[in-house]
Amino acid sequence: MNSKISAKNVNLFYGQKQALFDINLDFKERGVTALIGPSGCGKSSFLRCINRMNDTISGCKIDGKITLDGEDIYRKDLDLTLLRAHVGMVFQKPNPFLKSIYENVAYGPRIHGLFKNKSELNEIVEKSLTRAGLWDEVKDRLNDQATALSGGQQQRLCIARTIAIEPEVILMDEPCSALDPIATAKIEELIDELKENFTIIIVTHSMQQAARVSDNTAFFNMGKVVEFGTTDKIFTNPSNQQTQDYITGRFG
Repeated sequence: MNSKISAKNVNLFYGQKQALFDINLDFKERGVTALIGPSGCGKSSFLRCINRMNDTISGCKIDGKITLDGEDIYRKDLDLTLLRAHVGMVFQKPNPFLKSIYENVAYGPRIHGLFKNKSELNEIVEKSLTRAGLWDEVKDRLNDQATALSGGQQQRLCIARTIAIEPEVILMDEPCSALDPIATAKIEELIDELKENFTIIIVTHSMQQAARVSDNTAFFNMGKVVEFGTTDKIFTNPSNQQTQDYITGRFG
């Protein structure tokens, strides 16, 4: 397996409280891995370790090793802006900037200097909105405020904003939990298309969603990875009794 991201013996502490215990996981290049498990089991905490979002929490300490393409992402001289350009994130609630639709998507390419002229920037914006399945809905209103869009459209805009800088990895923290079933179906379709080009790790409370969108699944409980394998195996023939109990709804 060609690992894009590798976590070795990762432990995470918030002050005195340990949130993650000896996490060992490998994420292959391109494809979707779902992180499932009951609330408070460490899924989102682990996800935030991959782009060092936990750095912003005081008293947060991590040990172990996480690598992206073999490079240690916790080394002292790492440029965090660069890391987050490679590892994009889509949050639970859509969080468009208080700017126009166009400026939301153009923001990252502007910061990272990814274009030579206005027409190249226009091209990036159109391509990103097209890949996010949003172009046809917004092409005549690019100067409108992004907050005027529906919740589902806002979330696809946030995905367009994320992919505009061509990250290699996209982290998604329950991207559909605030959306209705129709908007959710559109995001799931989009995930299916994006996995051709991106490595996607998605935290989801919905086991149906994990089963629909992912190639591999990691089941977390109490800050530990209980089981990791192909989604098909985890859902139809798990090796661990705890996984079986969670999948069949006996707890969680």
